[in-house]
Amino acid sequence: MWLPSNRRFGRMSDMWSEMDRVQREMNRLFSGESVAYATGYPAINVWSSENDLILTSEIPGVDPDSVDISVEGDMLTISGSRPREELGEDEHYHRQERAHGNFKRKIKLPFRADANNVDATYEKGVLKIMLPRIEEEKPQKIRIKTE
Repeated sequence: MWLPSNRRFGRMSDMWSEMDRVQREMNRLFSGESVAYATGYPAINVWSSENDLILTSEIPGVDPDSVDISVEGDMLTISGSRPREELGEDEHYHRQERAHGNFKRKIKLPFRADANNVDATYEKGVLKIMLPRIEEEKPQKIRIKTE
C-alpha cells in the first residue's frame, strides 16, 4: 500500500503557511497601516497618584513644537508629525522600521483633568504630560459625626 511521504506534505504545508503570511503582510502594506501604527503610535505609559495623572510617550525625532496636546473632559489627544528621513540621490533603504507621517492618539483618562493646569515637557525624545485631577474628581474624606 502506498502512503504519501509526510516530508512532501510537510513542505507543502510550510509553503501554504508562508504564502498566507506573505499575503497578510501585503494586505497590511497596501492598507497604509504601518507596524508601529497598528498597535498605536506613539506608545504611552499612564499612571496616576491621588491628585495627578502622568503620561509619558516616546517620540524621538519629533519636533515638540509640532505636537498638539488637548484635553476635553476625560479625553486626552496627542497629535503631531514625524518627518520622513530624506535620503541622498544614491541612497536607498535596505530596511525601514521607523514610522513617519502624521499621528493622532486619543487616550481615555480615568477621571476629568483640569485642562487649564496641564503641564507638558519634552526631554531626550520623551514627552511627559502631568494632568491634575479637578477638585470635584478628587477623592473626598468623609468625616463621621458622632453624638
